[in-house]
Amino acid sequence: MLTIGELASYTGVTVRTVRHYHAKGLLPEPERDHSGYRRYDAGAVVELIKIRTLAEAGVPLARVRSLLGAGEEEFAAAIADIDRRLRAEIRERQRHRERIARLVAGEHLVLPPEVVAYLDRLRALGVDERIVQAERDGWIPLVAQSPERVPEWMARKGEQLDHPQLVDFFLTLSQALDRADDDPRLVELADELAAYITRMADERGEDYVDDIDIELPLAKLMDTLAFATVPPARRLIELLRQRGWTGWTKLERVDPTP
Repeated sequence: MLTIGELASYTGVTVRTVRHYHAKGLLPEPERDHSGYRRYDAGAVVELIKIRTLAEAGVPLARVRSLLGAGEEEFAAAIADIDRRLRAEIRERQRHRERIARLVAGEHLVLPPEVVAYLDRLRALGVDERIVQAERDGWIPLVAQSPERVPEWMARKGEQLDHPQLVDFFLTLSQALDRADDDPRLVELADELAAYITRMADERGEDYVDDIDIELPLAKLMDTLAFATVPPARRLIELLRQRGWTGWTKLERVDPTP
């Protein structure tokens, strides 16, 4: 036989909790012995563990009372329902944790993992962070509009980054960021970029270079974001037009401007 203190200790609750359950009618109070102490048997231990487990699972005490008096089948069904609710809560809390982690991670907040991995690959290649930010800012509205196409686009981007010429373009553009519009290196860069685009279009088709395939208004918005972050890009577009291509986000072949 156990004292109230021993019962509380064995079941992982406080004496105050045991008395609270007495007051709520969840745990019957035993009679006092000849010394004036209440003594609890093994059945009280089992009942108290049930009460504690249900209460910790978030079951209201009024519901706990009815469950303790339920038959085997009703009790099992109720426990299964509680388990389903707890698993749903765990999944929801996990989603909350993921959102919190994205807040800490910055771009993870609004971009799927595939795009973040692409941006990280640009960084690993040594691309200037301003260019990476321009890419990131462009992908944010794109992903918001067509999230289902992200895997397709990222597969194409990954394939393109396997081409040394495109990597060289990014690295050269990185070097050109702080150059003036009349810097001759921008002209050389435009020549290199136009040659790369033309070669890809001739080998794989113009659909390959216009790989994002989005509406013009969104493309213009993305261009504006890029130009704000990478000012030399605007001058490059002018130079590209003279070489038969126009657009930054959405590339199109045009008649060269004299």
